[in-house]
Amino acid sequence: MLRERIEISRQAPLIVKLAAGFFAFAALAANARAQGQTNPSTMAQNIDAIFAPLVTPNSPGVAVLVVQDGKKIFERGYGLRDLHSVAKIDSRTNFRLASCSKQFTAMAVMLLVHDGKLRYDQKLTDIFPDFPAYGRAISIRNLLNHTGGLQDYEALMEQQENKGKWTDDHQIQDAEVLTLLEQTDHGMFSPGAQWYYSNSGYVVLGLIVGKVSGKPFPEFLRERIFAPLKMDNTVAYVRRQNQITNRAYGHTKEGHTWKQTDQSSTSATLGDGGVYCSLEDLAKWDEALRTNKLLSKEEMQPALTPVTLQLTSINIDAQPRWPANSDRPEGTPVSYGFGWFLDPYRGRPRMWHYGETMGFHSYIVRFASNKSAADQTAGGAVVDDRFAGVTIVVLCNRSDISPESRALQIADLLFQTH
Repeated sequence: MLRERIEISRQAPLIVKLAAGFFAFAALAANARAQGQTNPSTMAQNIDAIFAPLVTPNSPGVAVLVVQDGKKIFERGYGLRDLHSVAKIDSRTNFRLASCSKQFTAMAVMLLVHDGKLRYDQKLTDIFPDFPAYGRAISIRNLLNHTGGLQDYEALMEQQENKGKWTDDHQIQDAEVLTLLEQTDHGMFSPGAQWYYSNSGYVVLGLIVGKVSGKPFPEFLRERIFAPLKMDNTVAYVRRQNQITNRAYGHTKEGHTWKQTDQSSTSATLGDGGVYCSLEDLAKWDEALRTNKLLSKEEMQPALTPVTLQLTSINIDAQPRWPANSDRPEGTPVSYGFGWFLDPYRGRPRMWHYGETMGFHSYIVRFASNKSAADQTAGGAVVDDRFAGVTIVVLCNRSDISPESRALQIADLLFQTH
C-alpha cells in the first residue's frame, strides 16, 4: 500500500500534489483543534465561559460539576450562597435539589425491595389500609413511574376549603398530603393508563419508606444511602430537627435587586423534593451509581426501564406523553423509570432529572460511556457501562438560570471532541 502511494505521488500533476498538501494540512489543523478541545485546561476554560457571564461576585449563583469516566474534570462555584453572610458558593455548598430528590426516594424504595420488606406490585392500601378504595389499584411501581393517577396535592391545597391554610411559615407536611389524598374518593385516571408527573406520588413513597422501615424517612436516607456513601453533609431537611451545613438560600430577581425566596408553603415535603446536597456529595452519589455500590446492576434495572402504558383506545402505542400544562410541549413522548427520565440526547442514552422550587433550579444528567464493557470496571466492581461516561450537575440558588440548557451546552462541548 505504501509503494502504491509513492508511485501515485510521482505521477501526479502539481495541482494534485498541492491539493493533497492542503488537505493534509487541514487534517493536521483539525486534529490540533480537537486536541485543544480535549485538553483539560482548554475544556475547563470553555465550560467556565458558559457560566462566568451569568453571575456577578455579589449575586446568588450556580455550582457546576462535570465527571467523565469517574474522574472530575470540572468543579466550580459562582456567586454567593447567602447574600447576608456574603458566603461564596463552592463544592461543599448545599442546595435544595427539589425534584432531583426523587432519585434518592426511588433508591430508598428499591433498598426496601432488596431487603424483602416491600414489593413493586404491592398496593397502596396494603401499606395504608385506611386509604380510599381507589388505592387498591395503585401499586408501588405506579407511584415510582408516575402512572398512579393520584391527584396533585398542590391543587388540593388550593381548593376552597383549604385555601390559605398553609403558608411559608406554616408549611404542609407529608402526613397532611396523605390526609388530603385520603379525603378524595378517586384518582385522576386508572393506574397504568396514563402518565402524569406526580409530586403526590413521591411524597407518599417517602411516607411508605418511613412506615415499612419503621424509621423516619430522613433517618432511613441517612443510614442506608448518605452514611454508607460518606455523603456527610447531605440531608432531607426537617425544620428544627436537623441542620443544613453550608446552606445555599434561594433567590428571585425583582427589578435590579435580589430577594431571598427560599421557602414556600410546600417546601417542607420530603419525598418529592426535600433533599439538600452539594457537588462534593453528588460526585459520591454518581460514583455509587457507576459502580453499583448500593444495588446490583440487575436490581437497578427496573429504575432504568422506561414505563409503558396499558393499551387503550387513547394509548394506542403505550407510549407515555407529556400532558397539557406541563413544562414540555403537550403530546411529546416521555421516557421515565424510577426517579429518572430516560430519553436520549442527540442519540446518546442518558438518565436525567431536573428540579425547580422556590428560588432554586437543579439539573443532573448521566450519559452513557463509549467505552467497551471490558473497560468498565472500578475497584473490582462491575459497572453499568451504559451510564459510566459523563455526568453533569448544575445547581442554582436563583430562578433566572436554566440549568438544563447550560448542562447540555457542556455536553455538546464534550461530545464534539469524540
